[in-house]
Amino acid sequence: MVDAGPDPVTGKRTQVTRTFATLREAKAQYASIVHRRYEAEQAPFSQVTVDEWLDQWLAMKAEDLEESTAYSYTMTLARVRGRLGHIPLQDLTEDHVTAWMRWALQEGRGRGGKPGTGLGATSVEMSLARLKEALDRAVTRGLVRVNVAREVTVPRKARKAERRARAAVPPWSVAEVRAFVRAIAGDRLQAPFLLALMGLRPAEICGMRWADVDLDEATVSITNTRTVMGNDIVVEKTTKSPAGERKLPLPAPVAAALTAFRAAQADEKTAAGHGYEDSGYVLVDARGRALNGRQLRERAYKVMDRSGLRRVRLYDARASCLTYLANHGVPDHLLARWAGHADIRTTKRWYVKPDVEDLRPAADTWGGLAGGSAPVHEENVRCGSVNG
Repeated sequence: MVDAGPDPVTGKRTQVTRTFATLREAKAQYASIVHRRYEAEQAPFSQVTVDEWLDQWLAMKAEDLEESTAYSYTMTLARVRGRLGHIPLQDLTEDHVTAWMRWALQEGRGRGGKPGTGLGATSVEMSLARLKEALDRAVTRGLVRVNVAREVTVPRKARKAERRARAAVPPWSVAEVRAFVRAIAGDRLQAPFLLALMGLRPAEICGMRWADVDLDEATVSITNTRTVMGNDIVVEKTTKSPAGERKLPLPAPVAAALTAFRAAQADEKTAAGHGYEDSGYVLVDARGRALNGRQLRERAYKVMDRSGLRRVRLYDARASCLTYLANHGVPDHLLARWAGHADIRTTKRWYVKPDVEDLRPAADTWGGLAGGSAPVHEENVRCGSVNG
């Protein structure tokens, strides 16, 4: 019995047992197997291609990833496979990865290799990040000695050019939120739209069931989400994190809209008869079929366009909501709880986005520094209680 080294596909150690008529034959075969093992260890998995290793790595990662995240990894690495996948893993070089990165920035999006139709810098960075992670694991497993992609980065000029071309769209101001509220009055989906303005994620709205809504107590429990993977695959799962599972009080206008929506659905069920799908979800069409986030977003855009409102992602209503709550004195621990975050730093870094009007009380206060009178009013006090 002898250790024959790692299996060329699975990487697991293997042992072989051989029987011979003489000790000399056994020693000769033993030496041959040990020699082959030594050569394999010097050049492990030489026949495994980048494609084959990425398949193995994704299979290992899938055990620890949400289905939607695993899908994202697969699609991100698909950009790499076309040009690098056929290369034996051991033969992959930094030059290969650098050449892929330059090609992706210049032609990666185009069909037929047309120049000027490259992927965005962010997309290329995401693909590089996944490739680097996969190659790190290959180093750990002993498939390769070094991660040849480690030092490959998207040029700074490309990142800056993308930032200039993709100016951040600010979330709605208070005035714009109120204009949207007026625009959705009487809309069939008024209640789901108001839930978005409460700061709920679209996936949380899509996953909400009537069993999660207590209209008597005016509360809603966030326990379930529904997201779209790709263009048409719907994934249902628990909340994004344990902190995302929470119970929120319903403001009076939202509770009233949900009450009306439930009554409207009862009428729709009666009208549809046996053709009604009693799915139990809050966000459904007139025949009871659950709607997804893409459908909710498209309906919201129609309202925005019809009303002359600036188009923003419905998800960005979270920022409008949380900024308003922060500016009006909601304590940090309650703000994080409302948002479904475990750490208030996440809430403040990504979702509290004061605009120029939010900063006006600070400008008024500055007048005191310059020798004028610094007005003290409710907005100053509230803003000060949040910002310290």
